[in-house]
Order: sequence, then C-alpha cells, then structure tokens
Amino acid sequence: MTNCLTPFFHPQGIAIVGASSHPEKLGYGVARNLFKSGYGGAVHLVNPKGGKIFEREMFKNIADIPDPVDLAVLVIPPKYAPATMRACGERGIKATILVSGGFRETGEEGAKLENETVEVAREYGIRMIGPNCIGLIDTHLPLDTTFLPLDMPMAGQIAFISHSGAICDALIDWSKGQGFGFSRIISIGNQADVNETDLLPLVAEDEHTKVITLYLENVNDGERFIQNARKIVAEKPIIVLKTGRSQSGQRAAASHTGALAGADTAYTAAFEKAGIFRANTTEEIFDWARALAWSPLPQGRRVGVLSNAGGLCVVTADSLDYEGLELADFAPETTRALNDFLVPAASTQNPIDMLAGATAKDYAKALRLLLADPNTDSVLVLVPPPPMYPAEEVSDEIIPIIQQAKKPVLVVLVGSEHIKEASHRLQKAKIPEYRFPERATSALARLTERAGFLSTMLQPPPRAKGGEIETGVPTSTSPDLTNIRAALADSRSGDWLNPELAERLMNLYAIPTSPIKFAPSAEGASKIAEELGFPIAIKIASPDISHKSDVDGILLNLASVDEVVEGYEMLMKGVQAKRPRAKLEGVLLQKMIPVGQEVIVGAVRDPQFGALMMFGSGGVEVEGLKDVAFAIAPLSAKEAEKMIEKTWAGKKLGGYRNLPAVDKTALIDALCKLSQLAHDLPEIAEIEINPLTILGKGVVAVDVRVKMS
Repeated sequence: MTNCLTPFFHPQGIAIVGASSHPEKLGYGVARNLFKSGYGGAVHLVNPKGGKIFEREMFKNIADIPDPVDLAVLVIPPKYAPATMRACGERGIKATILVSGGFRETGEEGAKLENETVEVAREYGIRMIGPNCIGLIDTHLPLDTTFLPLDMPMAGQIAFISHSGAICDALIDWSKGQGFGFSRIISIGNQADVNETDLLPLVAEDEHTKVITLYLENVNDGERFIQNARKIVAEKPIIVLKTGRSQSGQRAAASHTGALAGADTAYTAAFEKAGIFRANTTEEIFDWARALAWSPLPQGRRVGVLSNAGGLCVVTADSLDYEGLELADFAPETTRALNDFLVPAASTQNPIDMLAGATAKDYAKALRLLLADPNTDSVLVLVPPPPMYPAEEVSDEIIPIIQQAKKPVLVVLVGSEHIKEASHRLQKAKIPEYRFPERATSALARLTERAGFLSTMLQPPPRAKGGEIETGVPTSTSPDLTNIRAALADSRSGDWLNPELAERLMNLYAIPTSPIKFAPSAEGASKIAEELGFPIAIKIASPDISHKSDVDGILLNLASVDEVVEGYEMLMKGVQAKRPRAKLEGVLLQKMIPVGQEVIVGAVRDPQFGALMMFGSGGVEVEGLKDVAFAIAPLSAKEAEKMIEKTWAGKKLGGYRNLPAVDKTALIDALCKLSQLAHDLPEIAEIEINPLTILGKGVVAVDVRVKMS
C-alpha cells in the first residue's frame, strides 16, 4: 500500500479511542502521556460511556469527533477492533495505532481477528501500526502516544524502531542513565500493516535523526527492505539488532550451499548489501549509535591512545588489533613535544602512558598534540579513577578540545563511583564515553567503517582511455529467458535438472563449462569418450545420488577406450553395492581440464531476501572446512570481490606454494553472472558448481547441479 504515513508523526489532531478515567487502565495512560508530552494539536477522547478525564469531555462515538483528526490511538478490547477500524474509516481517519494485544500472538483465533481488522483498514485506505504495540514517541514535535508510566526520553538524535514494546520501555529508562536521548521511538508490535520497511524512509527524513536503530525479529519484505535501506545509508547510518541466530532457524537442503546457508546467514548478507551495521547486543547498538551521532568520521584506521595507566594501554592495543584498527606511528615532532613536558619515565610511543601523576592539563596538552599529528586519524583517551586528580578535572580540560576537533575522540572512563561526575559532563557535551576499552574500540571501528563506506560510495567509477566506465569485469545482464523457462516448466518442484539442461543454463549466462555427455551403456560411453578426447572423467548418473563422491562414483584421468569401458563396469557394480536401492541410469562423461584452483560457488533461495550466493573452498570437505562467504544476489563486481576476499580460497588466488596464480577477474565475472541467473529465475531453489576450476586464464564449471523450487 502507498497511503501516506505522515499523520503518524505530523498529526493535526489525535483521537484516543478507549480513553479511560481509571488510572490503572491503558486508556488512561495514553491520554496522560499525550497531554503530558506537550503535543500542540487537537486531542479528542472517546469512550462509549462518556464522562470526563483531565477536565476534558469524552465523546461517545468516533463519528462525533470534530475536525481536525487524522490519527487515532485504539486502546480497545480486541473483539471490537474490526468495528472500531470501520468507524475510523467512515470518519475519514487514515492512520491508526492499535495498541491492544490479543491478536496473532495469541494463536489461531487471534490471527483471524487480526486479519479481519487489516482487511477493514485496507478497505478504507487506513494505515495501521500494531496491534500489540506500545505506540510511538517523537521527542521534538513533541508527541507521546504510549501508555508507559515513564517520562519521555530526552530529546536526541537516535531513532529506534522495535518489534518489541518491552525493549522500548527498558531502553527509555536505561538511556537516561547513559546520557543520550532519542528523536523518535516506534513500537510496531505484530506489524500487521505498517512494518519496519515502511517506516525507514519516514524516520530518515526527520531532520533531528542522525542515526537509525532497529530491533528486529524478522523482515517481512526483504528485497524492499534492502532497497530502502541502501538509499538511506548514503545519508544516515542504520544499526540493527536481529534476534534468532539459533540453528533451529535454519532449513535443511540437499546441496552444500543450502546446508551452510542458514536463515541468519541470509540476514547478515542482506544487512551487508544494504550497508547496515549489525550489532550483537543491545548495548552495542547504542555504543555505536552515540559515536555515529556525536563524532566526526576519521580519515583512516590509525589511532592514537592516551592514558595514565599502562595496563589499559595494553588492553586497548589488543582490542584495536581485533577490530582491524592500528596504532598510529606518531611523527617525530609529536614525540619530541610529548617528551618536553611529560616525566622522563613516561612512554611517549603509541600508546602513550603518562603515568599516574599526569595532571588534567597534561591530558589536554597531549590530546592537542595527538589531534595535530598528521599520522593520527582518531584518538582514544583512557581515564581510570585517578589516584591524584579527580576525573572531572580531566573531562573539563579535554571537552573543549574534543568539541573543536575535526577528528573523532572517544573517552574511556574506567570505574563507577569516582568517574560519575566526569561521565555526566561528557554526556552533557555529547562526547561518547565508555566504561571499558573494548566498547570504545568497537564504536571507533564502526566510525571507521562508515567513513570507508561513504568514501567508496562517493568515488566515481574508473574510466578507460576512451572515456567509458571501466569496471574490470563485464556487467551481468539478463538474457532472453523465454525458451529456458519453458524447458524448466517441465521439471517438478524438488527435482534436480538433468545435466544437459543445467549446462544449457550455464551457456545462456555465458558461464564456461566442460561439455558433459550422458551414456546409458559401456559401448555408448566409449564412443562419447572418443568424440570428447582423452583424458576423460566419468561420473555415475543417478537421480537418487546427490553427492557422487560419497559413493566413490567418480573416476578421473581415463586415458583410453579400454579404461572407459572398464571404468563404466567398475562404477556400476561398486555404486550398486553401496546403494542397492538407487536407480543407476548410466554415466556422465567430461573431458579432463587443465590444472587450476578449485572452488565452490552456489546459490540458494531465501524466503525473505531472494537468491543467497556462496563462494568458498570446494571439494568434498566444504561443509567441514566452512571456508565460505555469502552475499545477496545480484552481485556487483565489487560485492563479488569482497565476498571472495573473505575466504582462504580467495586469498590464495594469487598463488600459494605449489598452486599457480589464476584468473581472479574471470572468477568475479562468473560469480556475477551466476548471481544474475539466480536472481532472474526464482523457480530455481538451489544452484551449485563444485568445483568451479579457475585457470590461468578463464574458469570452467566442472560439476553443475540445479534444483527446482
């Protein structure tokens, strides 16, 4: 649906349907919070019994509400939801928040009632948040439609969209102690209509929001979610905490690709494609968000570390290395200037340990030097409970320096009671501060990633001498699929395509193959072998055997007709003995190809995000090695290259020990083309090429398997 969502955050008038004069009722809480928030628009209270609340008369019917009213908050028994939604529609209200629970989350009957309510809403063109939610908050409008017995959070620059109302409740209280505020908070509950994907653009356009954060349990429309997010992250960072990483969320599949591609893997790949940061914990979301909202971005990965405690310096150095950051190599003039005022025993090599006697002014002098150093991109300041000087003295000295700096500075205040005041002053100044180095380095790594991401986005594509865009790899395009779709239509769901049709698919997308021929007999095998040329490979052909190597169903380097005939008989007898119930149709023959490096590439259909691509070390041990990377199709050349570089299989493409260097460009090309194939043909459930042999020039898909959806 494309109806406008504007009334949710810019309502001219709000009706609270189910308002109550009883303080223990949710309808009372919603009315209390709306009035308390300072909302300046019209407020209308509705209760079929009438009465008065907060010195305001309550209307008995929605039809009686005067203009203006464009948003209704429904706090009603669930059984009345369809009728109430209809009354809103007849009154011309186009946006509703259904706070009440008792719908899909309760079982089959609740789901039926929820569907009925949504059908009524769609009949009248109403957009609905909920049900089973706490509503929304805009601290800058201001507006609070929740029933929470808490004051609104501080006005801030972080927006939060959540599938869980309880998490919103907890975060509002927690954030006050952490010194940061929210711009908007939206609890979407069962997301029967409006979902996270709908809300992203609405939140992104808010001038007060600098960072968007989400707590997600699922994504309803994965491809649209990626599209919306990709547009937004160019302007504002998005951080997601996605729950449900367990094995129980993974689906069984017949290919290596399908077996390794759990549901959570698809989410990670989708977030990466969209440019979204994925947090591991709730605390991590807001550690990162504060840094992204309050700090400038660094120009590189070089970090200066300033402290008065050697142990903290060591912990920080280890954590920086873990996060892929590096200690800056200070310019000689910086080191000389530090030596001029620090005690002789101090360490002026990065990380700097000024020793316990360092004063607040020492911190300030040293910080100015580190920020001025041309080899430093960012600074971490570590302040333990000081043995001689209060931590707040240090914060007072460094705050004005940090506020004027063009490089990010994150502060680590280690402790509790003795750093409380310093923490409060830094928070008030909107300077990110953390209790331990690991949390600060994690946040700094995200700042650095963000800077790299934006830099890559802003770089124009390289151009060849003729002025045309030079990508290094041909752009994947979709061929005419009419004939192949007709051929695929003859295959049933769950079927593996016959090798000839699989090869035809590869040829259609210009993915090089080693021609494969079927022989139902030893005599037929010998004739085909002579046509293809020696040496030859033969493999058992059986619809009941997915992985031929599991039953010793492959023979390689057969050099003559006699060896092919003998090999045919050997395969048929050996495989029949191991799998007596398998239907053996004959053998498949391929000409042996030159030596190269062998990898696995594949795709599996994900229900949320479409085709999920895999690349990694191939062979029979792929599931054991798990040297694989995943990405969402279709792939750009850059995305394919990034995917390759995550694996050991990709790192050794340039040559390793006795392995020759191979054609990485051809591999990227093949991956992009396979991703386009998987994206274009949703009727395909799984594709796997194992191995794909990469040669000194070009690639060859040796063994291709394709399964229908």
